[in-house]
Amino acid sequence: MSRAFVKEGTGELEPLPDLPISAHPNYVTPRGLAVLKARLLARQTDLTALKARAERLDRLPEAAAERDIRYLEARLRSAILVEAATRPVTEVQFGCRIVVDADGQEQVFEIVGEDEADAALGRIAPQSPLARALIGAEVGDTVVWRRPSGALELEVLDIEPIDPSA
Repeated sequence: MSRAFVKEGTGELEPLPDLPISAHPNYVTPRGLAVLKARLLARQTDLTALKARAERLDRLPEAAAERDIRYLEARLRSAILVEAATRPVTEVQFGCRIVVDADGQEQVFEIVGEDEADAALGRIAPQSPLARALIGAEVGDTVVWRRPSGALELEVLDIEPIDPSA
């Protein structure tokens, strides 16, 4: 067999490409900051356990943990903490819990950082179409949320700061 096509190397796995970092400002709530720190600690613990394995032929899990750690460290370095409002909130903004009426059905959303966003929990990033429609609205305002399935009118029923202990 010709050695022309055999890659010589040290046997070490090349680092995995970094995860993409959002170009948007990295606003975080106190809860979101705590979650990022906990995720970093968990991945660091995972990496320590992976490196302590007796059988380390498969280095891909270690490379993935190292990549995740680089991502989480970058997100923590760029985090801009936004504390809960200390006075009553009069308009929808980052760090708010919003109650809306959507076609007679009450729904609750929170505008949180990208790393904390979770649609299943009603937590939305400020760059999402829903958040963009809501930001700046006041109680009693009606906003239009433009969705792929069609526009939906939402009436803002209540606005309050996110409870940092929740």
